[in-house]
Amino acid sequence: MVFKAKLNFPNPSRSFDSSKSRVRFWGYDSAIEISFFVEADALIQLYPEMNNSETGFLQAFDASLKRIHEIADKVYVRGGKGSYSYTLAAKDF
Repeated sequence: MVFKAKLNFPNPSRSFDSSKSRVRFWGYDSAIEISFFVEADALIQLYPEMNNSETGFLQAFDASLKRIHEIADKVYVRGGKGSYSYTLAAKDF
């Protein structure tokens, strides 16, 4: 069965994945940890003035945090993909 679940984001940690130019963060569905990745193109779309460095990616993420959490909650479906990892691309925003 597939149904919508409201995610929580109590963990403010995020990290930059330089090998794939994306930022990773975590959401929680009850006790289940869900990994999310925000691609570079999405961050540039959300925060066009960012620079192309680790600091720039993290600043863009922080500046767009509310919108990123909204989209993460929108794309996550409990029991839908059989996966606990989602990638947010520019098209998701």
